[in-house]
Amino acid sequence: MNKNFVNFHILISHSPSCLNRDDMNMQKSAIFGGKRRVRVSSQSLKRAMRTSEYYQVHFPEVSIRTRQLELLGKELTQLAPKIDEKWISKSIELFSSKVIDDSDDGVESDEESTQKKIAVAPWSVSEFKTFCALVQEIYESDLNEKDYESLKKAIEKEGKRKATAKKPKLSDDEVKDIFLAKIVKRELKERTEAMVKACGRTTDIALSGRMATSGLMTNVDGALAVAHSITTHAVDADIDWFTAVDDLQEIGSGHLDTQEFSSGVFYRYASLNLQQLQKNLGDASREQALEVAAHVLHMLATEVPSAKQQSFAAHNLADLALVCFSDQPLSLVNAFEDPVKETGNGFRRPSINELHDHWQKLAVGFDLDDSCAEFVLEDVEVPKGISAVESLSALKQWVQNNGED
Repeated sequence: MNKNFVNFHILISHSPSCLNRDDMNMQKSAIFGGKRRVRVSSQSLKRAMRTSEYYQVHFPEVSIRTRQLELLGKELTQLAPKIDEKWISKSIELFSSKVIDDSDDGVESDEESTQKKIAVAPWSVSEFKTFCALVQEIYESDLNEKDYESLKKAIEKEGKRKATAKKPKLSDDEVKDIFLAKIVKRELKERTEAMVKACGRTTDIALSGRMATSGLMTNVDGALAVAHSITTHAVDADIDWFTAVDDLQEIGSGHLDTQEFSSGVFYRYASLNLQQLQKNLGDASREQALEVAAHVLHMLATEVPSAKQQSFAAHNLADLALVCFSDQPLSLVNAFEDPVKETGNGFRRPSINELHDHWQKLAVGFDLDDSCAEFVLEDVEVPKGISAVESLSALKQWVQNNGED
């Protein structure tokens, strides 16, 4: 059984909290089924997973997300002490410069002479070490005959060019520096496999992907799709009116404010493309990808965003974790399009029942042959076609066993 997609379905109940806020300092929400639901964004959940202690233990290398390349250079100097600081600085310079384009004349245009605006992006230390080694190799090596002749032509062309106020003449060394930078880009294209393999050591990039913000950055298609989690039921939020007492002020308080909060049962959904993950990890085996999948399951079932936790302490674990090996990504969120109703026994059990009922309808209606297993805290009847396991650890082992009991 080698189905390519692993679909994760999590139900997790949170006591009064405010786990994810918008620009107005209100809880993030969404309208679904015509009713307001409290929402936790996928970005918030992924960051909680990426910065968790569990992640640090099982995936030692975490990406550095920044647009401040000067600060990145200082960080890399500490993380990669064996690399000469000169080559770290040169690599940062190449990433942030516009001189590297698809032209072959080796001389920058007026527009290219400015620094490139870099968006916030995840950087891999392993990838950067590989890139620094490439830069050092090219800048310290002798040019081959073809490149040497091309450089001579570029220097001659620059020597004949008329200088302007905006663009003064470049020295021979400056022309050579630009020329070598373009060789770096050319070589980078030929060594894509090595760069992807180095980048794959940073598992969060392999999972979430990366949109290239520089001509030198490796573009990575994400293997893990994570949905915004929403409550299975409609929510009317409460408002906490609070004060900050000033111990040295006799009358009144030092600060007054309000904070929206609520509680509810949230449905989390994520889908993992195993083949894409194997590629992103540098052509890893399916077994290696399944090990990562098991860790993803653990984090989806246990990690909670940190917002306002000192005020609400909504540290809760999953009530249900259902995993299916499938031929396609498949969310079960429509189980809750008609909001779950509270009938005197809370929302957890009816949410579990609605999830099971919707899964059964899809399995029958579309002749699904998914391999599914589930860990659930409540004493409920598990539908035929879903294997019941006793613990999250057992479910993780089932994932690592390729969906086989």
